[in-house]
Amino acid sequence: MRLTSNFEDNRRLPDDIAFAVADPERRFRFGANRNPGLTWSDPPAGTRSFVLTCHDPDAPSRFEHINRENIVIPEAMPRVDFFHWVLVDLRPACRGFAEGEFSSGVMPRGKPGPATRFGARHGLNDFTRGFAGDAHMAGDYFGYDGPCPPWNDKRVHRYVFTLYAVDLERCPVEGRFTGPDVLRAIQGHVLGEASLTGRYTLNPCAALTEVA
Repeated sequence: MRLTSNFEDNRRLPDDIAFAVADPERRFRFGANRNPGLTWSDPPAGTRSFVLTCHDPDAPSRFEHINRENIVIPEAMPRVDFFHWVLVDLRPACRGFAEGEFSSGVMPRGKPGPATRFGARHGLNDFTRGFAGDAHMAGDYFGYDGPCPPWNDKRVHRYVFTLYAVDLERCPVEGRFTGPDVLRAIQGHVLGEASLTGRYTLNPCAALTEVA
């Protein structure tokens, strides 16, 4: 199985798919936040649906240091997974979708879910917990919300889009499910997988050494 997009594997992600983009006056501002277009081919025999996730394995483990003046998050800080997209129950005949088909623009307090296009379902992404204490942004963030790495982080973040072909017609998760919930639910049911990794940063110093 092969997964392709409008960005190259292990290269910088386009600004259009980011939740936040660099701004010289305000550090960052909201981006177009469009989901990337993805296509795939050659799923394994017996595939009954597809599951798609996007996660950032480089999220700082200490949230209180994020976007703080006079604090630099070192590359050596321990990191945790941060899910940006959880999509289940894509039909077995599906071979992709267009940029912006599931997300276009930032929606403060999140997008509705779990029901979405093509009979699929969205899970909660981790902006739900990331904005939990923010009076203006708190809410349930279903579906896709793109890169928004801390502007004070020295590490260039990776965003891993992974497509799983599974032998399940319907993923056995309900309601406000998350990325970890889905990964647990499909254990033992994955027939094949393919992934693409993009890189992104809002730190102008990190950008000097970023993969072009």
